Amino acid sequence: MKKAAPTGCGRIGAMSEPEILFDGPEAAPTLLVLAHGAGAPMDSPFLSRLARKISAAGVRVARFEFPYMRGRRLTGARKAPDRPPVLRQAWLDVIARLGGGEAVVVGGKSLGGRVASMVADEVRARGLLCLGYPFHPPGQPDRQRTAHLETLSTPALFLQGTRDPFGNRREVAAYRLSPAIGFHWLEDGDHSWKPRAASGRTESDNFREAIAETLRFLGNLKGADSRREGV
Repeated sequence: MKKAAPTGCGRIGAMSEPEILFDGPEAAPTLLVLAHGAGAPMDSPFLSRLARKISAAGVRVARFEFPYMRGRRLTGARKAPDRPPVLRQAWLDVIARLGGGEAVVVGGKSLGGRVASMVADEVRARGLLCLGYPFHPPGQPDRQRTAHLETLSTPALFLQGTRDPFGNRREVAAYRLSPAIGFHWLEDGDHSWKPRAASGRTESDNFREAIAETLRFLGNLKGADSRREGV
């Protein structure tokens, strides 16, 4: 087993358990744990860029893969995502390895964030960060994946492109969602926040904005923790 480096990038993991990829200082006051989307691994360009930028601000970022993605990495064979109970258990196992929910902020890209939102209250996570939440399958707005979000109590930030085919701004405005969920809308962004050239925005513009909002959200969580400790 390799021990994670105090700064920069490191990995820990054994053959029988998911590998965890770390970025950022080991002694950071905030640990953000992220899972990948349905089709890309934990070291995808999107998540790698995000982890690098957030960790540069002094946040510890951990990434892991669901079993089906680990299998794809080992064999090269593309597999469909695991069934929901398997995905949930993968999250629960990783959270337990990292010290329990009260020690971490959970989240992820698309599918990873969706499953994180399903376990956040159960593990008493400090916070939830969803990077392009899949509110419904593209082209099927009636198949909403929001029932559990109506009663979510974990403080949450959803970073969503305004033209995301999995849930755009107009659609999401009509949902009944918990007041614990805050949104930041990335102008003209798609599911990975990329805008059209005609919008006058760039992917880098939206990414910088998303990083700034993430750091603000994490900072507010630290402030809330301090106030609770002082009570």
